[in-house]
Amino acid sequence: MTTTLCFDFGNSRLKAAVFTNGKLVIDFILKDGCLDEMKSLINKYQPTKSILASVIDHDLSIESLLTEHTQFHKVCINSKLNFSTAVSKPDTIGADRLALLAAAADQFPNNNNLIIGMGSCITYNFINQNQVFLGGSISPGMEMRFKAMHDYTAKLPLVQSDWNLPLIGYDTKTNLQSGVVYGIINEIEGFIERYSQKYGNFNPILTGGNTEFFATRLKNKIFADNYFLFKGLYALSELNN
Repeated sequence: MTTTLCFDFGNSRLKAAVFTNGKLVIDFILKDGCLDEMKSLINKYQPTKSILASVIDHDLSIESLLTEHTQFHKVCINSKLNFSTAVSKPDTIGADRLALLAAAADQFPNNNNLIIGMGSCITYNFINQNQVFLGGSISPGMEMRFKAMHDYTAKLPLVQSDWNLPLIGYDTKTNLQSGVVYGIINEIEGFIERYSQKYGNFNPILTGGNTEFFATRLKNKIFADNYFLFKGLYALSELNN
């Protein structure tokens, strides 16, 4: 039995997933990603391999610990990848985006894929049917939009999304909710429409922390998978270890 620990250190949360014999068995949010917590995970799951995608300044002793106890790999542009890239500065591609692209190349080979990652920022990542990453777009995520309107105005409150938000807001709170949520929905649908006009058939994939919230509200047929990034990490772990 082979167990792989996959770590995703994002701007908002530190997450982990456990794969056993190629199947995802559990995922969870880390408390703080400190050395003691990592030691506890190693003792609990006894992993053979581990992989880390990080977009933050994390404690480097974590890498030493994982290297000592597992076949460890840290995702970067120098990793062995199951796709190529045509962007001008590949070294600036975030580890999280590399993992999403690896998942698309692994799960949907020979397809044009637009992977939409819903995180602190929304990333649009296009990889063509020849497994070449052409680039994409980055825009503010949902919580960032709510926070920006609060931080950069004198009186607008800080609000959160609501499952039952109206299209037409009837007070300040619901106006803010409608503007952010439906603004993101229109943005996603607009990008899908523009890519469709340029490339014809392609596979739109929605993933990340707010996947379920937005997937049910989009009019376009879309593949939604909360675990897409972890599947990409596992694919990269197998390729690099």
